[in-house]
Amino acid sequence: MRQHDKRSFKAGARFEDAYSLYKFDSELRKMLCSEFEKIEVSIRTRLSFTMSDTSGIYWFIDADNFRDSGRHATLVNKLRDELGRSDDDAIVRFKSIYSNEFPPSWMISEVSSFGTLSMIYRWLKAGHARRNLARFYGLSDTVMESWLHSIVYVRNICAHHSRLWNRRLSINAILPRNTHLPFIKIPVDNKRVYYVMAIVLYFMQTVNPQNTFAIRLKALLLKYPKVDVRAMGFPAGWEQESLWQ
Repeated sequence: MRQHDKRSFKAGARFEDAYSLYKFDSELRKMLCSEFEKIEVSIRTRLSFTMSDTSGIYWFIDADNFRDSGRHATLVNKLRDELGRSDDDAIVRFKSIYSNEFPPSWMISEVSSFGTLSMIYRWLKAGHARRNLARFYGLSDTVMESWLHSIVYVRNICAHHSRLWNRRLSINAILPRNTHLPFIKIPVDNKRVYYVMAIVLYFMQTVNPQNTFAIRLKALLLKYPKVDVRAMGFPAGWEQESLWQ
């Protein structure tokens, strides 16, 4: 509601308009969190399945599966901490029966944060398994790594109730040369929320092909017609792109 680089408000600015933007931002964050959750479940499942099939159910404690031994040690310590904080029934039962420090991959993945899963994928050695996981979502492994990092970053913004709608993000999600599934044209600004929402919808084509994210987003924008979508990075004619249809 303030004029750019000034302390005075724009002409005609009303408290009700500011409150409306606040409500829009809250609803947008909740909508995105719902999709992040679905993507996270899919990623943790595919990561565990792909790596266990290739390198055994304890692949995550084998430094040979990772590019950097120091980074791997940090990841193992992070998994150890997350495991120690878990009161999941399956984890408690595992500890009561077995002497292994860690449970198998499919169990450790259930108590790992999305951020940890993203870090694990980032530091996996380049190879068949890493490429296979990315290919499942129709991406190259470098794009997969970048997009996972972007989703985790925006998810943290949402989880901490920070303003999102017109925020300029401090990350730079990779612009793909090509994708196996429909995507958007290269945006003018890939540090706006529009680009991240396009990434979310791209993942949802695989995670849940019957998803209604695009429909619900369009309905939300109609509910708050005063929201300036250009401040979110929406280009002219965005609704006509195949991804959003």
